[in-house]
Amino acid sequence: MPKHYRPPGKKKEGNAARYVTRSQATKMLQVNLPTFRRLCILKGVFPREPKKKVKGNHHTYYHLKDISFLHHEPILEKFREIRGYEKKIKKAEAKKNKDLANRLLSRKPGYTLDRLIRERYPMFVDALRDLDDCLTLVHLFAVLPASDRENIEVKRVHNCRRLSQEWQAYISRTHKLRKVFVSVKGIYYQAEVDGQKITWLTPHALQQVLPDDIDFSVMLTFLEFYETLLSFVNFRLYRSINVKYPPILDPRLEALAADLYALSRYLNRNSSAPMVESDDVGSSGSVQPEVKQNGQESEESELRLAQLQHQLPYNEPGALMHLVEEAANADEEDEDAKECKNLFADMKFFLSREVPRESLLFIIPAFGGIVSWEGDGAPFNESDQSITHQIVDRPKQDHIFLSREYLQPQWIFDCVNARLILPTEGYLVGRVPPPHLCPFVDDEAEGYVPEYADTIKRLQAAARNELLPMPGVGKEDLEDPQRLVVEGIIGRTEANEAAQKKQKLMALEKQYHDELKMELEGRVTNQGNETIAKDDEVRDGLNDPYLKQVLDDADSISKVVMSRKKRGLYEAMKKGKERKKASVNLLKERKRKLEAAGKSGKQRSCS
Repeated sequence: MPKHYRPPGKKKEGNAARYVTRSQATKMLQVNLPTFRRLCILKGVFPREPKKKVKGNHHTYYHLKDISFLHHEPILEKFREIRGYEKKIKKAEAKKNKDLANRLLSRKPGYTLDRLIRERYPMFVDALRDLDDCLTLVHLFAVLPASDRENIEVKRVHNCRRLSQEWQAYISRTHKLRKVFVSVKGIYYQAEVDGQKITWLTPHALQQVLPDDIDFSVMLTFLEFYETLLSFVNFRLYRSINVKYPPILDPRLEALAADLYALSRYLNRNSSAPMVESDDVGSSGSVQPEVKQNGQESEESELRLAQLQHQLPYNEPGALMHLVEEAANADEEDEDAKECKNLFADMKFFLSREVPRESLLFIIPAFGGIVSWEGDGAPFNESDQSITHQIVDRPKQDHIFLSREYLQPQWIFDCVNARLILPTEGYLVGRVPPPHLCPFVDDEAEGYVPEYADTIKRLQAAARNELLPMPGVGKEDLEDPQRLVVEGIIGRTEANEAAQKKQKLMALEKQYHDELKMELEGRVTNQGNETIAKDDEVRDGLNDPYLKQVLDDADSISKVVMSRKKRGLYEAMKKGKERKKASVNLLKERKRKLEAAGKSGKQRSCS
């Protein structure tokens, strides 16, 4: 009797017992396919990929334990109740009984997802880790137009806009924004909240078109869950700074579509750590600190508590002010937050009407700047003489104030990514700005460092009073470090370090030549992936075809003794290196062509 034979009626084993197809799952739960999709999205159940697909490769598989988990879900009974209630409404409408239909519509049962949020995210850190897609989808629907055809309601769009602006107001108020990148898809942001890096994408402020090849019912189900999740997160974050949630906004600013500015004013007015600054210093420009009714009592109680705990002398002058300053800086212990808060300090910005206003209203206050715009509800006008920078995106200006600088919006983004006030000469109005570099890419790991990235790195080193190697000091200078000492470029300690580095390089080179000599004599050694990686690094620098052939033969011998899995991984690594090298060569070729075109243009202009 063969091993795979199983008598009829016996219990299944292996993948056939652990996994079920989607059609089998819907039959087990007794629901239709849209309800099953909705239930899986809300509960966080996703398809699996078993090693052996019993029913074939054209099926979608789910784990049997996940389906059993859904079988006892209370929200499933709620879906069935709502479906039965909708049948009653349709029956009343078919009988043209409008009174009964309206009465049934007013009493339609509903459900909440609060229990699912607490079930899927038992800790607040878990919710922050899963917030990337949530913020991206909420910001997307905040700019989409309402559509009856796709069941996108106006109420839902307004709710997404409110949630996204509440999140941005908190990030801006607590100075937790870290990186910004403007791309064709939209604007990428990265913030750091409670040690978790959260990256999301917001679309550009343009008219959005709803495509026909997207299933909006699935996206709306995700949005339904993400709205509840973001409400929970915003509530927790606002409570962490002792601000009442949901916030109550100024109706005048809300009517003028200045919701983010109104939220910033609300946060600065009600947070437990107000920023004690001048009258026009705040997150958006015109925030005046207010004194709470019980502020004096709380300060006195804190002073008494500190005296009882022997933290302060009894008659220390300014002891109460010291406590207030400690309370104000309690949430700013992070070095990154302090650096971000002081980046645009003592700078006053004014935004022209053609620049992306909402993005800059979010970024500039997050880095300590004061900002206003052209329109109703702005804190100050364009004629204010204290404005230091005006952000414009037009080639010419009708009226120019000599007391301020007129810059392009890219200067703000590049300064934020570099954490440095960059020189403004390349960003002046009418000039082609420098390349906008992506802060999420490690240039050294990619093998190509753009010229402007190297310039920014040197500016950062100069700001930190660090010394970088000069552009003229190259690899040939390492061979004779004493010459650099004589010329005064480097010191005696650096020369000794360079000499030690040179000795190490010479030892490695000697070792490689010895191994190469052994291979030529026929004593080829296989040391696994390390030898292969070393051969790959050296092969590019060899010009002798005979030596290349020897290395290729050693490579093939090494691959013979590998397992199939390791061989596949090695081939994938080689393809990845070749792809990266090709992209780097393409970038270098483009740079060479641009430089050649620039030189030819200069020669033509001179002639």
